[in-house]
Amino acid sequence: MSRNGVQQKRNSWQDGMYGTNCPIPPGKNFTYVLQVKDQIGSYFYFPSLAFHKAAGGFGGFKIASRSVIPVPFDPPAGDYTILAGDWFLQNHTSLLDLQDLRAILDSGQDLPFPDGLLINGRGSNGYTFSVEQGKTYRFRISNVGLTTSINFRIQGHKMLLVEVEGIHTLQNTYDSLDIHLGQSLSVLFTADQPARDYFIVVSTRFTSQVLTATSVLHYSNSEGSVSGSPPAGPTIEIDWSLDQARSIRRNLSASGPRPNPQGSYHYGMINTTRTIRLANSAPIIDGKQRYAVNGVSFIPADTPLKLADYFKIRGIFTLGSIPDNPTGGGAYLQTSVMAADFRAYVEIVFENAEDTVQSWHIDGHNCFIVGMDGGQWSPDSRSSYNLRDTVSRSTVQVYPMSWTAVYIPLDNVGMWNVRSENWARQYLGQQLYLRVYSPANSWRDEYPIPSNALLCGRALGHKT
Repeated sequence: MSRNGVQQKRNSWQDGMYGTNCPIPPGKNFTYVLQVKDQIGSYFYFPSLAFHKAAGGFGGFKIASRSVIPVPFDPPAGDYTILAGDWFLQNHTSLLDLQDLRAILDSGQDLPFPDGLLINGRGSNGYTFSVEQGKTYRFRISNVGLTTSINFRIQGHKMLLVEVEGIHTLQNTYDSLDIHLGQSLSVLFTADQPARDYFIVVSTRFTSQVLTATSVLHYSNSEGSVSGSPPAGPTIEIDWSLDQARSIRRNLSASGPRPNPQGSYHYGMINTTRTIRLANSAPIIDGKQRYAVNGVSFIPADTPLKLADYFKIRGIFTLGSIPDNPTGGGAYLQTSVMAADFRAYVEIVFENAEDTVQSWHIDGHNCFIVGMDGGQWSPDSRSSYNLRDTVSRSTVQVYPMSWTAVYIPLDNVGMWNVRSENWARQYLGQQLYLRVYSPANSWRDEYPIPSNALLCGRALGHKT
């Protein structure tokens, strides 16, 4: 079980990915112990092993500001979590039926188009959010789907964006918002319309067929139920989405998890020490569909990489087994681990030469989204970077035939997963691990292995 965006400072032991943790055996329990240090905001948890995410098992994860830290908006009358995403009728397994989702992928094929969208686990109008007229409410919205970006809107109501994955934003008003795979955000809205029921709408983005799901916003003094068609939203417009993404900025004067203003960290004035370019691709390897990063399609090892590193077990992975830049050569299978230095300040450029939107996530860290644009990235692209007030987040989209650049302070020692949030692409190899290393071997930099750590593979027999 992993938690998208929760950084587990000094504690990748609790990250819940297969590269850091052994699977929890059937019928057994495991307790994660984590400190949500220096974080606030809206996130979600999900089952990370194999293709279990397709079966659900996810939920919201809220980190509140301490009472002594000012928040740049008044407390809302209600605080709701919305978990939305695509859904498939097929089972997630590979054992029961060759048409099950994992079996489809294992056979070298891609997933079919989703069967629908769900909002908090239910289909259209299966969920109701009750409000009182004149009051303001907070929606924390996460895209927990497998393959598809979504657009979110509330019929007849404006939304004030206030937070993106723990960062207070400039409070811009939107009619609808794109939320890409793995992303979370918060909006405020006021129940200031005539007393009746309204549609809450989620629809797919950048798909030839548009799927839609609705919930109901119910005024307590409602004089009528929802009727007619839900309001339409954007469908395949890339430029619209790119312009919206660029409009989301950091509130420099607001406090974050600490009382100092969010703008006090001048990310744009720090020299980067390394540039890493990560290019996704969709190669055919041994006659089967795979996905790759810089030509390397990730395959899981028989032992979690964090345990292999800690116990110094040879032959499980090799540092530097993925290059810093696209090579242009043929793709191949490898347990890819990239080495990085603790406290380095790195520029990562995600390059997407495919015709689908990509969504990338980096565990254990937030990254400053300094630029995104169409075409091929080059060093000259840095002249367009936002070095003053961009947001930082753990999950970032890359539009078709485009690039997205981030600055990331590697301030968290550990073995961290860098992956596609498209779960089929992640499962078939579009991921790697970033080993952030400190030679100090100090509890100041990283906590010791937990006493309840599960051991498996070639780590069996070692002592924690």
